[in-house]
Amino acid sequence: MMKKNDRWEVASAINLAGISDFRCESWVEEDGKVKMEKRASDRKQSAETGNMTAGNPYTLMIAFALPVFLSQVFQQMYNTADAFLVGRYLGTNALAAVTSSGTLIFLMTSLFYGIAMGGGVMISRYFGANAGEQVSRAIHTLLAFGVVSGFALTLVGVGFTPVFLSWMQTDPEVMPEAVQYFRYYFAGAFAMVMYNICCSIMNALGDSRRPLYYLIFSSILNVVLDCVFLGAFGWGVWAAAVATVISQAASVVLCMAHLMRRGNLFTVELSKIRFHKRMLVEIIQNGLPAGIQNSVIGFANVIVQSQINSFGKLAMAAYGVHAKIEGFAFLPIISFNLACTTFISQNLGAGQHERAKKGARFSILAASLLAEFVGIIYYVFAPQLVGMFDATAGVVDLGARQARTVALFYFLLAFSHSVAAVCRGAGKAFVPMCVMLSIWCVLRISYIIVVMRLTGDISLIYWAYPLTWAISSVIYLIYYLRSDWVHGFDSVKVAAQQS
Repeated sequence: MMKKNDRWEVASAINLAGISDFRCESWVEEDGKVKMEKRASDRKQSAETGNMTAGNPYTLMIAFALPVFLSQVFQQMYNTADAFLVGRYLGTNALAAVTSSGTLIFLMTSLFYGIAMGGGVMISRYFGANAGEQVSRAIHTLLAFGVVSGFALTLVGVGFTPVFLSWMQTDPEVMPEAVQYFRYYFAGAFAMVMYNICCSIMNALGDSRRPLYYLIFSSILNVVLDCVFLGAFGWGVWAAAVATVISQAASVVLCMAHLMRRGNLFTVELSKIRFHKRMLVEIIQNGLPAGIQNSVIGFANVIVQSQINSFGKLAMAAYGVHAKIEGFAFLPIISFNLACTTFISQNLGAGQHERAKKGARFSILAASLLAEFVGIIYYVFAPQLVGMFDATAGVVDLGARQARTVALFYFLLAFSHSVAAVCRGAGKAFVPMCVMLSIWCVLRISYIIVVMRLTGDISLIYWAYPLTWAISSVIYLIYYLRSDWVHGFDSVKVAAQQS
């Protein structure tokens, strides 16, 4: 009689080989032998997962990164559409309220997203080690974590919004609309968290296409709702948050419908969504450093935002618009970082060290070159791009000034994030946490406090970013070249084989 892991390996081999004209509906044992029942189908079914431990690593990573890149384009487009439509329909105050929200939202969600990353690493690692039972437990534990986190974030976000905005020195003219936007946004925090959890699960299994499809749908829905709520109905800034929540909730429904569909290699069952103690500990051990790292970056950005806010609503709007545009520079970074983390986790789980190194080098180079290409375009067309959101002379001047301070250094930003992704995929998440805490938080904040007391020149705040990117890149380069990061998961492979 086959063991569970043996059955998983057979199904996995068939699924990953791309055989798509049947589904694993049930296992039937006869005379000590196991056979799979075939289900006839008039249409082909795509593989539900992606094995990155065999085949050309460059082709696999590009094939994984491309859907992620396209999904991030749509994500950025509908985030940008929010700001664009709010600026056009509701004016500068509303634009400042919406665009300045990003730093606080990132701070409040970063811990949860970091732990979700840790869960994704665990899923990829056990997937690469052919440990099917552990993959299932990691998925259901991560979903349970998402449910609890979503409700907790809603309570904190709705209840403490005015306090957080006051701490950030939000302009009194902007405060009423900012409170509205934040409260409605965090009322739907459950959908926001669960969508990211579901995407982490699918990405960890090598499926980056379905998150793209679902995001395209939600992006279009969000823009349509923005046009209806703001343009047709004339509602206030709170309606932009409602549109975002509705579109994210629709994505969650689509994600869960797919994950719960029978015949998937790892079908989610509602009755199994609970905390598996040992798996939860492993997820937190791998995800907490990433969560702390994200929180540190978020905290530093909130401090920067509060300093920007002290210069008034034009500075707030310009900084927020810049953040929206800069998001496009993150697209290749995010795409190849997710591909890199999944690739390295699966291959180290399978014990393929040299293959993991090859994938890491390719990911770092690709992300850095593409990010710099975006930065050059942004540098050249900065005034025009900022002016698309708000043509106010002060907003355009400040936004273009920040763009031309940082844009040519995007390759450093990409390099730092890429090596951090390598570390996370190798189970070394503590390393980027320490770098971000010391450089992107402590040093960046100290620099800003000092220069503001000495000069009060807003341009010096902008320089905090390329300076800290450069320092962290040097540290990451030394660690990447001199450390033995590829052997972090050897014990996990042994444990998976013994299970």
